Amino acid sequence: MQPTVLIAEDEPLMRERLLELLAQCWPEARVVLVAENGNDAWDGFLEHEPDVAFLDIRMPGLSGLEVAERIGSMAQVVFVTAYDQYAVDAFDAGAVDYLLKPVQVERLERALARLKAKLAQPPSDGAAMGELLRHLKTALPGMRQERSKWIKASVGRQVRVIDVDEVLFFQSDTRYTRIVLRDYEALVRTPLKDLLGTLDPERFWQIHRATVVNVNAILAAERIDAERMQVLVKGSAEKLAVSRTFVHLFRE
Repeated sequence: MQPTVLIAEDEPLMRERLLELLAQCWPEARVVLVAENGNDAWDGFLEHEPDVAFLDIRMPGLSGLEVAERIGSMAQVVFVTAYDQYAVDAFDAGAVDYLLKPVQVERLERALARLKAKLAQPPSDGAAMGELLRHLKTALPGMRQERSKWIKASVGRQVRVIDVDEVLFFQSDTRYTRIVLRDYEALVRTPLKDLLGTLDPERFWQIHRATVVNVNAILAAERIDAERMQVLVKGSAEKLAVSRTFVHLFRE
């Protein structure tokens, strides 16, 4: 089976070098997406579901750490980083691999050897990845991101300031993002993938490419059939589809 790869790197020269080295060292792999920021990387991951993601740690939008947090155990992750003073201690735990910039052929070959061995094994539960990411968010400078407490959105002719804690769920609606609360709905022009970087992933779960739900608003998740689930939301009659990618969130 041909392994699929996603690359997320905001520096053009580094993107080109990584693409060239991968073609040289891992010709059987197929690159399905090259993203220039973390938001596009996560959106593309949901679309292509690659086996491996090479993520720059510091990118516009979602950081590489935040994208990796959302990927969890769904793919193997290799970080591309300039944080050499932290890399050896932080990454050698083995949850993920890392490449220091500028990427060297010999180091990439070692990372690929580890990758191929992991791809041949059953998926892990992601616990080690989660622990590593929590450590890195604390250890790496500039990785702590402020979360939005308020969102300004249109309701008819009004612009309201919405407390994010009161939001039941967010849903993509063509060019807008629909914000659903108990008593009313609102619209913002910001795409859902851009809003994701401002929301706390522990409080707001993405359950579909087009839907993010407030965990505190979840009444239950029910199975429709062997492959499909839906979420029931407190204070709303709507039932939200759960895509196959996110079914693991509701396993016992």
